Amino acid sequence: MTGSSATPREPRPFVFWLLASIVVPLVGLIAKIRISGEKLQPSGAYVLAPNHYSEVDPLIVAVAVWRLGRPPRFMAKESLFRVPVLGWALRATGMVPVARSSSSASAKQTLSASETLVEHGRGVIVYPEGTLTRDPDMWPMRGKTGAVRLALEADIPLIPMAHWGTQAIMPRYGKFRLWPLRRPVAVRVGAPVDLTAFRGKPLTNSLLIEATTHLMNAVTALLEELRDEKAPAERWDPAVHGQKETGRLDS
Repeated sequence: MTGSSATPREPRPFVFWLLASIVVPLVGLIAKIRISGEKLQPSGAYVLAPNHYSEVDPLIVAVAVWRLGRPPRFMAKESLFRVPVLGWALRATGMVPVARSSSSASAKQTLSASETLVEHGRGVIVYPEGTLTRDPDMWPMRGKTGAVRLALEADIPLIPMAHWGTQAIMPRYGKFRLWPLRRPVAVRVGAPVDLTAFRGKPLTNSLLIEATTHLMNAVTALLEELRDEKAPAERWDPAVHGQKETGRLDS
């Protein structure tokens, strides 16, 4: 696209450039990130839903999104916004607060967040699993409904993402490994999940669960491509295996 028909790119505020000048070179020392698949739209609201299996994942995803031309904004626990300095940084970068409960107040907060995304044309990164996967082989586990709810409330694209390689930098619940430097990490972005069948309908729990299954299928398919192997036929469900899901960010 050329001339006046070119799609305008979302501006990246100074605070992002400041953080990027520090974070991007540091992450570049520990990870050699290779990005493939779809491109992020240059402007407009969206929800990006990556897999999650290492505590260092957010750094990798943030740098990948920055390299794709968009400011990386995450959903963050609302309690963090009340922490001095950190709360200011979260607000200054446009991070999205989210309640940890599944109450009506949480639903209202999701609606408010979706309206803000649309109003400002921002993207947000939401981990659909809510926390690190409990799957023994680090495949995506059962998803929470927060990412889908946000996309449906705002009527915006829901984009799956998968990455593989961060476990070599920091194993799940393990210690950070600095050496060797620049370990390869593959990131793949998928096409927006087709939510046509779910849009314009009451957001019942059953509808959100079904739509979330579509999302997790898309994320898993991307990870299968990166790992060059098939995921288990049945997705891991922590409740079935008596595992407590802590640190979750959506319902």
